[in-house]
Amino acid sequence: MRVPVIGQYTSPYPSMLESALGLLTASSFPAVVKASDEMLKASGVKLVGFEKVGSGLCTAVVRGKTADVRIAIQVGQEVAEREFGQFVSSTVIPRPLANLEAVLPIGVRLDRYVRKQSLAETGNQAIGLIETRGLPALLGACDAMLKSAEVLLIGYEKIGSGLCTAIIQGRSADVVEAIQVGLYAAQRIGEVHAIAVIPRPLDDLEQSLPLAMCMLEERQPLAIPTVVREPVADLVEIERQGQTPER
Repeated sequence: MRVPVIGQYTSPYPSMLESALGLLTASSFPAVVKASDEMLKASGVKLVGFEKVGSGLCTAVVRGKTADVRIAIQVGQEVAEREFGQFVSSTVIPRPLANLEAVLPIGVRLDRYVRKQSLAETGNQAIGLIETRGLPALLGACDAMLKSAEVLLIGYEKIGSGLCTAIIQGRSADVVEAIQVGLYAAQRIGEVHAIAVIPRPLDDLEQSLPLAMCMLEERQPLAIPTVVREPVADLVEIERQGQTPER
């Protein structure tokens, strides 16, 4: 069977054709984010983004020179296995063809993964993640975290199988304290699947994290409709004459 040729796709990123593609899958979002942070800090790779495939599985996609990608994937696999016990699979694809980038969803992200701006200057900022099975435990954890330390709830992610993750940002000490409090609160309500604290995350990681719409859009003043009542002519005339209307 011959496959019809629809057209030749040319990658808008020629330099990418000389690089490699690395993918690492884990069974929790915090594990993937933590592994991605270590991969970025271990070698000169770029984080394209995260891909969710359901059933609680999430994949980090990185690009870079083949040697750098191999080092990054090895480091990420060790983190996902050692710290979380949630490593699933990984692969390195040297010199991926443009057709692969054109069809897969990871290729679309290459066009926009640098457009997001960081929420704040990192400096002493840290990122904290707590993943629970079920929304009640997550909301209980979020409420406890926000009330216990100076942190900001910046995003929320779902990866299937009832797993949902809250993402907070703040100073390292505050994030650590908030995650500990959130862990205890969530455990009283339901199941905690994974937690992670990432000090001084790189821009690539921050730009790939899901942000709540309220963080991306400029807040607008609340529009409160004003009801204007037209004065009754007879009542106005009575008031002018200094009389009190009969009830």
